[in-house]
Amino acid sequence: MAPRKKNSKPAREKLTTVNPSGQKDHSFFELVFEVARQIPKGRVTSYGAIASCLGTKLSARMVGWAMHAADAAKPKVPAHRVVNRNGMLTGKHHFNPPSKMEAQLKKEGVKVKNDVVVDFKKLFWDPSTEL
Repeated sequence: MAPRKKNSKPAREKLTTVNPSGQKDHSFFELVFEVARQIPKGRVTSYGAIASCLGTKLSARMVGWAMHAADAAKPKVPAHRVVNRNGMLTGKHHFNPPSKMEAQLKKEGVKVKNDVVVDFKKLFWDPSTEL
């Protein structure tokens, strides 16, 4: 091993985990996207449920940031199917226009009233048990 320069930091290792499809990934956002892509049409899940499935239960906010960045991901990520733990469309402000999130859910048969998924518990998809 080569000697380190004075005041240099050790090299960081990349995060390498296996996502639900069995492929290796190097990005937390990509892991989140892989889980979100598996949410069935007409169902919803929460930021916290995805975080818990990935073994990072306290990272629900980071899942939210991933959903905010999901529009640039290929293949597409159905970010409209991810809501908060109460079924509220808290991420709708990141859609253009904000009504797009609700419109996409309604197109899949999910009823929304006052920015909350109707029958949230019935439509909830838990990746920890479904994957």
